[in-house]
Amino acid sequence: MSFYAYIARCNDNSLYTGYCKDINFREKKHNLGKGAKYTKQRRPIKIIYFEKFKSKIEAMRREREIKKFSKINKEKLIK
Repeated sequence: MSFYAYIARCNDNSLYTGYCKDINFREKKHNLGKGAKYTKQRRPIKIIYFEKFKSKIEAMRREREIKKFSKINKEKLIK
Protein backbone atom coordinates (compact mmCIF):
# COMPACT_ATOMS: atom_id res chain seq x y z
CA MET A 1 0.00 0.00 0.00
CA SER A 2 1.19 3.53 -0.77
CA PHE A 3 0.64 6.80 1.05
CA TYR A 4 1.03 10.34 -0.22
CA ALA A 5 1.92 13.79 1.06
CA TYR A 6 0.28 16.36 -1.20
CA ILE A 7 -0.27 20.03 -1.88
CA ALA A 8 -3.60 21.26 -3.22
CA ARG A 9 -4.33 24.65 -4.72
CA CYS A 10 -7.60 26.11 -3.50
CA ASN A 11 -10.01 28.33 -5.41
CA ASP A 12 -8.61 31.41 -3.62
CA ASN A 13 -5.06 30.45 -4.75
CA SER A 14 -4.06 29.38 -1.22
CA LEU A 15 -2.25 26.08 -0.70
CA TYR A 16 -3.36 23.19 1.49
CA THR A 17 -1.00 20.39 2.53
CA GLY A 18 -2.16 16.96 3.62
CA TYR A 19 -1.56 13.22 3.42
CA CYS A 20 -3.71 10.35 2.19
CA LYS A 21 -3.85 6.81 0.80
CA ASP A 22 -5.61 7.65 -2.49
CA ILE A 23 -4.92 10.95 -4.30
CA ASN A 24 -7.97 10.83 -6.59
CA PHE A 25 -10.38 9.92 -3.81
CA ARG A 26 -8.93 12.61 -1.54
CA GLU A 27 -9.35 15.32 -4.17
CA LYS A 28 -12.96 14.27 -4.74
CA LYS A 29 -13.62 14.23 -1.00
CA HIS A 30 -12.23 17.77 -0.61
CA ASN A 31 -14.38 18.97 -3.50
CA LEU A 32 -17.49 17.44 -1.97
CA GLY A 33 -16.80 19.52 1.14
CA LYS A 34 -15.98 16.43 3.19
CA GLY A 35 -12.19 16.78 3.25
CA ALA A 36 -10.77 19.36 5.60
CA LYS A 37 -12.41 22.33 7.27
CA TYR A 38 -9.92 24.64 5.53
CA THR A 39 -10.73 23.44 2.00
CA LYS A 40 -14.48 23.29 2.56
CA GLN A 41 -14.74 27.08 2.18
CA ARG A 42 -12.20 27.23 -0.67
CA ARG A 43 -13.59 24.82 -3.23
CA PRO A 44 -12.89 23.65 -5.81
CA ILE A 45 -9.40 22.45 -5.05
CA LYS A 46 -6.88 20.69 -7.30
CA ILE A 47 -4.07 18.49 -6.03
CA ILE A 48 -1.08 19.88 -7.89
CA TYR A 49 1.84 18.11 -6.21
CA PHE A 50 2.40 14.85 -4.37
CA GLU A 51 5.13 12.57 -3.12
CA LYS A 52 4.64 8.81 -2.71
CA PHE A 53 5.72 6.87 0.41
CA LYS A 54 5.64 3.27 1.56
CA SER A 55 4.24 4.05 5.00
CA LYS A 56 1.72 6.37 6.61
CA ILE A 57 4.38 7.56 9.08
CA GLU A 58 6.67 8.72 6.25
CA ALA A 59 3.84 10.56 4.51
CA MET A 60 2.80 12.25 7.75
CA ARG A 61 6.39 13.32 8.46
CA ARG A 62 6.71 14.85 5.01
CA GLU A 63 3.35 16.59 5.38
CA ARG A 64 4.57 18.21 8.61
CA GLU A 65 7.81 19.30 6.90
CA ILE A 66 5.97 20.85 3.98
CA LYS A 67 3.48 22.63 6.25
CA LYS A 68 6.41 24.50 7.79
CA PHE A 69 7.46 25.90 4.39
CA SER A 70 6.53 29.44 3.42
CA LYS A 71 4.14 29.78 0.48
CA ILE A 72 7.11 30.85 -1.68
CA ASN A 73 8.99 27.66 -0.83
CA LYS A 74 5.90 25.53 -1.46
CA GLU A 75 5.55 27.15 -4.89
CA LYS A 76 9.23 26.33 -5.61
CA LEU A 77 8.65 22.72 -4.57
CA ILE A 78 5.64 22.47 -6.88
CA LYS A 79 7.68 23.66 -9.86
